[in-house]
Amino acid sequence: MRLTVPPEPKTADDHIGEGPPPGPGQAALLAATITVVVLCAADAVARSYPFGPRTRNVNDLGNQYVPFHAHLWDLLHGRGTGGLLVNWQSGFGTSFLPDLGTYLTSPFALLLAVFPRDEIDLAVYVITVLKIACAGAAMAWLLLRLRPGYWWAAGLLGASYALCGWTVATASYNLMWLDGLIALPLLCLVGEWILSGRRPLVGVLVVTAAWIANFYTAYMATLAAALVFLLRLWLADLPRRRRITAAGRAALTFALGIGLAAPLVTVVYFGSAHASEGRFTRFAPVGAEDLLARLLPTTYSFGSPALFVGTTALLLALALPFHRAAPRRVRAGWTLLVLVVTLSMQWGPTHLLWHAFAEPQGSSYRQTFVVCALLVIAAWHALSYGPLDRRALAAAAGLLALIAVVASGSQLVRSFAWPVFLMAALGALLGLILLGRKRPVLRMAPAALAAVLLVGAQLGEATATDAVATRMRFGHMDDYAPWGQRQQDQADAVAQADGWPRYRTDPGREQTVGNDPLEVGGQGAQYYSSHTSAVLSGTLTALGGGWTSGGRSLQSLDNAVTDVLFSVGARVHSPPDPHQNWFPQDGTGETVTREDVPPLVTVRPSAATGAFGPSPYRNQELLLGARVYTLPRITVLNGDGKRPDRSTDRRQGVRTGARATITARCRAGSEVYLWAPYFAGTARLTGPSAHGLTGRFRADFHPLTKIAAMQRLGTVPDSGRLTIELFPNRLGVVPDQAVGCLDTGRLHSVVRQLKATGATKVTVSGSGGTIRAQLPEGSKGVAVVAAPRIAGWRCAAGDTAAVPAREYHGLIAVPLDGTSSSVTCSFRPPGLRLGTAVGSGALAALVGLGAFGALRRVTEDFGLRIMTGDVHCA
Repeated sequence: MRLTVPPEPKTADDHIGEGPPPGPGQAALLAATITVVVLCAADAVARSYPFGPRTRNVNDLGNQYVPFHAHLWDLLHGRGTGGLLVNWQSGFGTSFLPDLGTYLTSPFALLLAVFPRDEIDLAVYVITVLKIACAGAAMAWLLLRLRPGYWWAAGLLGASYALCGWTVATASYNLMWLDGLIALPLLCLVGEWILSGRRPLVGVLVVTAAWIANFYTAYMATLAAALVFLLRLWLADLPRRRRITAAGRAALTFALGIGLAAPLVTVVYFGSAHASEGRFTRFAPVGAEDLLARLLPTTYSFGSPALFVGTTALLLALALPFHRAAPRRVRAGWTLLVLVVTLSMQWGPTHLLWHAFAEPQGSSYRQTFVVCALLVIAAWHALSYGPLDRRALAAAAGLLALIAVVASGSQLVRSFAWPVFLMAALGALLGLILLGRKRPVLRMAPAALAAVLLVGAQLGEATATDAVATRMRFGHMDDYAPWGQRQQDQADAVAQADGWPRYRTDPGREQTVGNDPLEVGGQGAQYYSSHTSAVLSGTLTALGGGWTSGGRSLQSLDNAVTDVLFSVGARVHSPPDPHQNWFPQDGTGETVTREDVPPLVTVRPSAATGAFGPSPYRNQELLLGARVYTLPRITVLNGDGKRPDRSTDRRQGVRTGARATITARCRAGSEVYLWAPYFAGTARLTGPSAHGLTGRFRADFHPLTKIAAMQRLGTVPDSGRLTIELFPNRLGVVPDQAVGCLDTGRLHSVVRQLKATGATKVTVSGSGGTIRAQLPEGSKGVAVVAAPRIAGWRCAAGDTAAVPAREYHGLIAVPLDGTSSSVTCSFRPPGLRLGTAVGSGALAALVGLGAFGALRRVTEDFGLRIMTGDVHCA
């Protein structure tokens, strides 16, 4: 006789413990198909790459993300300089794991390997489209897991989520955020598995994958999934003990999943902790008109939450509170959750909570995809309980009309928005009305005709919204050309001149994007990342370097002294980028100049003394260890020959708002440099010894987002009198010690001395994390590595134990006592040891829990067999 255990009584939501309802695969495929069609059609309408001549590389997509993906391509094909630990191409040597974890750990990034190197922009586009399509598929699958319903409607709403305003207006050019768009429905699905007691191991691994892919948006998705899980737990009406057990399982699942991702998450966290502060915008909530306007199609702005999810989804979400077929608790719970989360975006403390208590740089509403997801889930709950009755549909239509009326007061609703909105609203209303009919219409089943209308409305308004966002973004943000002949010429010039690690090859001052070394090769100062270290930024700024993005996008510095300091033995010179149209083209191509420079590791007689001051010329001399500049007294006159007014703010110098001249006297033949960090415009040295028009001086002081780099203008004429003409673009400031005259003869003498006492051989490991240098016998003083002393470097002289590296005015330093003839420095990213320990603990706990669960199942099965008489003794 067998013992039969009766099942527990089912509640309204107990279908979550069963297998998936019919249709999730079809729904996911439909959502993905609609998404891909809309994205490609919108780019074709907007004439955007790859379906038109307009580049899609706006803002950070062109400056950061495409170059980082290019660098990953190089690493995957064994062509990159450096490895997973240190990126030797950027910023004279930077930690790479934080950048990898921030930009490149999505599984989709590996698809780069199948594309040619010169099609990196196409690879990034394909990855972007695939991510968005997968987000739609994941949401469609989740909706049918939450409640059964029309599979095609789940596919439609899944596409509504994937093509929400946040995606097309904000995340499509921040492609690492799209991993959070995928993670949110997947993490909610993990919550469903927890409620039903299924797939515990898979649930942990899904959490881990989400946090590894992009921990920033995964954090937001985790908060959202927790809210959805708590609401589902309340709606399930389970006994108190089962609720507590489910909550405990959820906490354990997410703790283990995040713990397994800790080796990468902690490295990213500490990378951010050591980064330059950058420029952060102060949060200010948007007005009600703008907030409601972003629910409508074809609205766009950078500083407001893009809440568009499609008119059909919006109508359904608005109808949920009035849909009497749905239980009251379902109506109240989902409606309140949408409202509370929406309001949380508008309040400072909860706004910071969504952003991990760090004010974001740039867009302030990065958590908007959470509200879009909740709107879509609320819409599905309205539809899954049956077609809307007249009362619910009328109430939803009235609320939609009210939203349109209030939103009409916003400047974000442009004239072309109304035809799109009215057509979408009409199609959505007719489709929802048809769903409630029983008789055929036009010889078609009402549901089939409704599906055609609803999908058609979705395709039209989503395509229009995406196309408008693409065009508006192109007009409001900086843009950069995709890979073309210019980048190929730069890459070829760098490859021919490359001599790493004997010397560095800088891809040039006239940059194409903010991360030129990653895109075209070489080893330069240029570097743009959220993890640009404060040490690197401060050191290069003190030496006369320029930057944008509040100090996080560092530029190349074309200066003879800094080339010596950082062993830049070859430098590519490119004409101004024709895509930017800043200067007329002179028809010249890429050229390469070479300099005699010391090795990457030099020996200085003593430890660093003194500190950097206000003059970059003197700071360069301090780091060099010799006087090579003459700083003449300058006279600045405006166009009418009068002295301009002095600056009244913290910028020391004279104001220049119109054409002006600088005159000074220096030794004939010396090189002339102009340092004017707060000057915007161009400068030219007059006379036959001039090098012609300089590169751009670009400064923006209010707010301080850009400063201009020091520029080489030419040589002092035989008369010793030099004149510099200034052509400002806006009001700027010229400092009192703006001009420096470099004695190249003295500099060459210093180089000969540094070469004589410097390293005889320098090697860098394949991973980039170790640099070794052979020194002349009996070397004393300090070995200085021409790399920024970022956190994580440990060095040893000879066979001694490695200790944290010393600092020599921002560079890596190792004391020498005359007994060692070698120096070894190794890099370990801060946080890696802590993360590895946490990850190992999480893995051990997961294995232990798995073994305990397996043992318990065996024991329970054996006990059940004894109770039922299935155990037989021989």
